[in-house]
Amino acid sequence: MINITQPHNLAPDVARAAAQQVADKLAHELGLSCRWQGDVLRFEKSGVEGTLTLLENQAQMRIKLGFLYGAFAPAIRSKVAEKMRKVFAPG
Repeated sequence: MINITQPHNLAPDVARAAAQQVADKLAHELGLSCRWQGDVLRFEKSGVEGTLTLLENQAQMRIKLGFLYGAFAPAIRSKVAEKMRKVFAPG
């Protein structure tokens, strides 16, 4: 399980756009399908499932990897954490 929490000071609509950027990157790189349910972006494909939850001052990413993707967990975590830092950065 990969858990990443990224603080932010973004307005809700800007935070949602930032979350969509992260989702688009994941969808492109891992072939995931994504859908919003309120303030929770759910994504999945065989062997990968997770959520990106938008809260007032933070975004929380949780990714559950199946056996085949488990070996790639450190690389996936690093890429996702970096993308989240970039899109949710203050400023």
